[in-house]
Amino acid sequence: MTFLHVLVLSIVQGLTEFLPVSSSAHLIFPAKLLGWPDQGLAFDVAVHLGTLMAVVLYYLADLVKISSYTIESCIKMKISPLARIGFCLIIATLPVCVVGTLFENYISSQLRDNIDVIAYCTIGFGILLGLASYVNKKMVWRNIDNIQGARSDSLRGLNYTQALVIGLFQALAVFPGVSRSGITLTAGLFMGMKSEAAARFSFLLAIPVIIASGAFEIYKIHTLGTLELQWVNLIIGAFLSFLVAIIVIHLFLKYIAKSGMAIFVIYRILLGALLLWLF
Repeated sequence: MTFLHVLVLSIVQGLTEFLPVSSSAHLIFPAKLLGWPDQGLAFDVAVHLGTLMAVVLYYLADLVKISSYTIESCIKMKISPLARIGFCLIIATLPVCVVGTLFENYISSQLRDNIDVIAYCTIGFGILLGLASYVNKKMVWRNIDNIQGARSDSLRGLNYTQALVIGLFQALAVFPGVSRSGITLTAGLFMGMKSEAAARFSFLLAIPVIIASGAFEIYKIHTLGTLELQWVNLIIGAFLSFLVAIIVIHLFLKYIAKSGMAIFVIYRILLGALLLWLF
């Protein structure tokens, strides 16, 4: 991998991991336009590690609270609001693990580089995000206490049914072009969550999903046997994706609180159309 290859893919990963715009659609552009080879599993793991560290650091205080209350509730057999969030995260993670395990081979071999699938999913699920945003504006939002003062948004009232629905929607993200963050935001908005709350749950939900997918990628690397690792590229990729992702998380939450999802819907439709036109 050249330095330009590493730079572009790291920044793209950091930008698109948490925005509802489909990382698959963006990663295919430089590869197709510049004729770059596949970056390999090791680099994928490195940049995903970078984005994982970004979301963990950004929500560290919330994660500590949620984890401690969840463990305490298991011991005392008493559910608190913060423990409920922890259990909701577990429930919402299960469907994508099941679907990913069942269809991983088919998706990686048949759909991962299928431009038509990526383009149509980018457009279709972008339109669905727009519909969810429109429906959400017609709903009466709940008044729910914050987790952590003014910075955190309303997740204390999240229930297990909502978590399961979001998890089932998230399972669709195994198909390229859907966007994990986009589909979980869509589900949250359809159920009347504030956009900031839906985004926060989506970001927290990314943690177990990235860990699970990363562990699976590491397992695949191990099964390949001896693999030459370009450590400098891996370190640069992880650092750049971390830096970009933590900035994106912060700015995205501020943006959607004021401006909503319209720009991302339009962008996804144009991006999908451009993919179909170019390739």
